[in-house]
Amino acid sequence: MIRTHNCGELTAKDISREVTLSGWVASRRDHGEIIFMDLRDKHGITQIVFDPAKNKDAHKAAHELRSEYCVKISGKVSPRPEGTVNPKVVTGEIEVDVTGIEVLSTSETVPFEIKDDIEVTEELRLKYRYLDLRRSTMQEKLKIKHKAYKFITNFLDGEGFISVETPILTKSTPEGARDYLVPSRVQAGSFYALPQSPQIFKQLLMVAGIEKYFQIVRCFRDEDLRADRQPEFTQLDMEMSFVEQDDILGVCERLFKGLFSEIMGRDLDIPFPRMDYTEAMDRYGSDKPDTRFDVFLHDLTGDVEGCEFKVFQNVVSEGGKIMALAAPGYGSISRKEIDDLTSFVGEYGAKGLAYFKVEEDKLSSPITKFFSPEVLDKFKEKTGAKTGDMIFMVADTSEVVYDSLGALRSKIGREKGLIDNDRYDFLWIVNFPLFRFNKDEKKWVSEHHPFTSFRKEDMEYLDKGELGKITSLSYDLVLNGSEIGSGSIRIHDRVIQQKIFNALGISAEACKQKFGFLLEAFQYGPPPHGGVAFGMDRLVTLFTKDASIREVIPFPKTQKGVCPLTGAPSAVGETQLRELGLKLRMG
Repeated sequence: MIRTHNCGELTAKDISREVTLSGWVASRRDHGEIIFMDLRDKHGITQIVFDPAKNKDAHKAAHELRSEYCVKISGKVSPRPEGTVNPKVVTGEIEVDVTGIEVLSTSETVPFEIKDDIEVTEELRLKYRYLDLRRSTMQEKLKIKHKAYKFITNFLDGEGFISVETPILTKSTPEGARDYLVPSRVQAGSFYALPQSPQIFKQLLMVAGIEKYFQIVRCFRDEDLRADRQPEFTQLDMEMSFVEQDDILGVCERLFKGLFSEIMGRDLDIPFPRMDYTEAMDRYGSDKPDTRFDVFLHDLTGDVEGCEFKVFQNVVSEGGKIMALAAPGYGSISRKEIDDLTSFVGEYGAKGLAYFKVEEDKLSSPITKFFSPEVLDKFKEKTGAKTGDMIFMVADTSEVVYDSLGALRSKIGREKGLIDNDRYDFLWIVNFPLFRFNKDEKKWVSEHHPFTSFRKEDMEYLDKGELGKITSLSYDLVLNGSEIGSGSIRIHDRVIQQKIFNALGISAEACKQKFGFLLEAFQYGPPPHGGVAFGMDRLVTLFTKDASIREVIPFPKTQKGVCPLTGAPSAVGETQLRELGLKLRMG
């Protein structure tokens, strides 16, 4: 028998019991004659005692033990001596007097200590991830993820959903990001794509009459990485037939209410509030606003018309926006700090940052001379600024204004401690535009994806080509400023779907090549349907309060898309390339 108990369960009720434990040597302390060892497994730590008076052979063997040796010990549970009880751990009342020991395997000196709160680079942790995962904090994160998956599966089963797998090797279709391509050996010159999502297949499952589908599924996107983005990630994918938007949102709200109760012990109020996309952008400068603090954007475009400040005049004449926010307590910051904030908004395209310090009876700024007292009063009144605050303004295109001031708002919230990190603010963002104009490519693209349906009354805009006026039937779920899920009612009419492809400039030939099988399926009585997908890695980081999803993924890639553990991606040999009919050309 490898073990009778784990290292986290023995208590005072087990005193005098003969036990066998297995695990890793967490520490060894030689106190003269007696040697103490902490034995660790995924369940916890148990103190082991090697006393030569009780077993000389075991005591002698203990001298050879080193950190992270994997060992099996046999012994008798004893009470700890008075004054040595450790109330911080379950096993703190007892210790095990060893009668026998077996080294199951030895260990080299580890590159870092296996304990929580270590100071070590992420690169080193990922290179030796199998050691990093031995730490109790990492074990706990994986347990939380497991509990979440288990709850979701049981909940959706109770709601009548069934789990159905979809292909990993599939066809390349445009879904907003680059595909990872896999060359086919048996179909030389052809490629599979790894799925960015199971979007088309889950719609086909609705055509197939499945009605309620879900899958906790791996997805792949070849895009630039950051703290909350990986080339491969896990999402909860759901699709339902014969439903409207409210039906889908209701299922999701019940799911999250149960999930947060199970994982966090929190009782969420449902239904979650909803906010129009335009309101979110106008008030927060973001379609995923953090609503835990009350700093808002204010449109001053109409108030500055006719002012003498040429920068503002030019923006207004070109159809741009001038918006502002009041930053609480920023009235005392230095000129260098203002310059730093100007550089910060510059990262989002802003060409400058106007500012007005709010004093008792006036606004102070290098540019106050260009505005009448009445206009300056309007600035203060509209922004709600108080003495000691700073009013910041950006004048530019709507996109730049929203991006820069939205980011500045978030920065202010963090820097001034305005955010209650113990709150969980859920919010549905609804009524997105169906299309947005991509200035770089000079064409209309889907705000979400080309299978998103829209309001019936907006059909006339589609027919007229007035794409910017169409409102989609899509919805994003936002939690504390992070988008954790997105979905929509889908198009189930073949003719309308073809019109959307046409509006996006996807030719008939390209439609047939990329989506022919979907359009063909829509000839056979597709039901009305819709769905949603939630990023599980991002959600679990909210449970664990980590900043990066790499913390909750067992074997993640770095920000450069590299796996330090395996060395992926790596070069392949000429033989493999020849078998695939490929030849490398660098540059």
